[in-house]
Amino acid sequence: QVQLLESGGGLVQAGGSLRLSCAASGRTFSMYGMGWFRQAPGKEREFVGAISWSGYSTYYADSVKGRFTISRDNAKNTVYLQMNSLKPEDTAVYYCAADPTNALGPGQETYDYWGQGTQVTVSS
Repeated sequence: QVQLLESGGGLVQAGGSLRLSCAASGRTFSMYGMGWFRQAPGKEREFVGAISWSGYSTYYADSVKGRFTISRDNAKNTVYLQMNSLKPEDTAVYYCAADPTNALGPGQETYDYWGQGTQVTVSS
């Protein structure tokens, strides 16, 4: 069982940066691949990126590639999403999720545990 809690969301101007954190409970955090997803108003939840259990591999959606970076600190049971060059279209609720298969895939069905989300709003 893994419980996830996101933090770090807020209001930022276009071109700015934010770093989201996702703190996990449980001793098995390092065994899970971790993903970030987002859901904008009126839209379906979409994949942002993922990181392997070791932290050595990452995978990003084309829409954020080159602007967002995922990292993790297994000693702190935390995964991060560094977001740079933010755009108004990045406005969404951001969720972290844990994947026991470590697939780094965009499919939400492989993620067993989800956080409650944190709001990111980018003003133009």
